[in-house]
Amino acid sequence: MAEKFADKEFIEFIVKSIVGNPDDVKVERTVDEMGVLLTLHINQADMGYVIGKQGNTARSMRTLLKIVGAKNNARVNLKIFEPEGSRPPRRSPDVDTDVVDDLKI
Repeated sequence: MAEKFADKEFIEFIVKSIVGNPDDVKVERTVDEMGVLLTLHINQADMGYVIGKQGNTARSMRTLLKIVGAKNNARVNLKIFEPEGSRPPRRSPDVDTDVVDDLKI
């Protein structure tokens, strides 16, 4: 039988409650000298719900996890797993501005 951890169950409950694909939610729990690290794996379509506007939802979940951890005398951190290539490529800083320069009077 799998061990039950309050921090892991807590974050699973929150995330499954806000995403559209709750069956895809998986949380990995690792412990080292820095504390507890919870790595959250979710469906790519639900990334916006979990991160929230300007990262507010993710920040709030991290704050609540720190409280749960403090209650259990542990330092708990949350990492949201983002697969390689999941973000659109950033615009290159060397954008061709010749067209804009032609418009200047």
